[in-house]
Amino acid sequence: MARYWRRLDSDGRILCELCPHRCMIAPGQSGLCRVRSNRSGVLTADTYGHPAALQVDPIEKKPLNWYRPGSKTFSIGCFGCNLSCRFCQNDELSRSGSDRSREYSFIAPERIVKLAVEHSCPTVALTYNEPTVFFEYALDIARAAHAAGLGVVLVSNGYINPEPARELYALIDAANIDVKGFGSFYDRLCGGGIDPVLENCRRLKFESRSHLELTNLLIPGENDSVPEVEAFLEWTQTTLGVDTPLHFSAYFPAGGFTAPPTPASTLYRAAGLAERRGFTRISLGNLPR
Repeated sequence: MARYWRRLDSDGRILCELCPHRCMIAPGQSGLCRVRSNRSGVLTADTYGHPAALQVDPIEKKPLNWYRPGSKTFSIGCFGCNLSCRFCQNDELSRSGSDRSREYSFIAPERIVKLAVEHSCPTVALTYNEPTVFFEYALDIARAAHAAGLGVVLVSNGYINPEPARELYALIDAANIDVKGFGSFYDRLCGGGIDPVLENCRRLKFESRSHLELTNLLIPGENDSVPEVEAFLEWTQTTLGVDTPLHFSAYFPAGGFTAPPTPASTLYRAAGLAERRGFTRISLGNLPR
């Protein structure tokens, strides 16, 4: 059974309270994430124990460049996402749902941790798709990892309600949050809002005391203008501080979105804007060759 929900009426409808969408889900249906379903009046976490992706990665691939640099992390992902970004760079996982999860064998949280140890990984990474939508599995993996002396990494869109965020973030040692854009960007292209994301960045750094790095995927004609990059930098500088590691990443066409690839010059310009504000830990990712 999933957590953070309540019944709405005698017809069996459920209100999911895990993320800001607060989906009202009728019996037999799932939320916007595609993986949390109303089954006979009970909310179920359909992908629990059924990871769709398991891989040993360099920690820098998350990307985390200032947390255990040079180490490996045991990465795990499932299906589903609670945003609907039209430009998604990992749409094969994020846009699939419960119907595909049963194609994959059950792997208990303790087995995930054992695999991490067997592959000499000092951390387990909750990544690939959005970990919020496999919240219960993520919690159990994180607890098992800490019990075995491993660190826990979160790669997330930050779109989660405050109470579950506090519960999950208390177990996170390092995170990379994707701050996608400012202004109308989230409303236009992501199917959500930016305010919960920004609040959860603050929560990770100052309440949970997690190591935090931010990624900003720059998409030509959408969020790559100087004013929009400056808005991202102004908020980060004012709220989190110039010691916050930044990753500016290049976009490549994916998920049916047709913006052109990001030129390298756009990333170098963003890095220059950050340097002028005093940011010292700046990385450029997915650079065109």
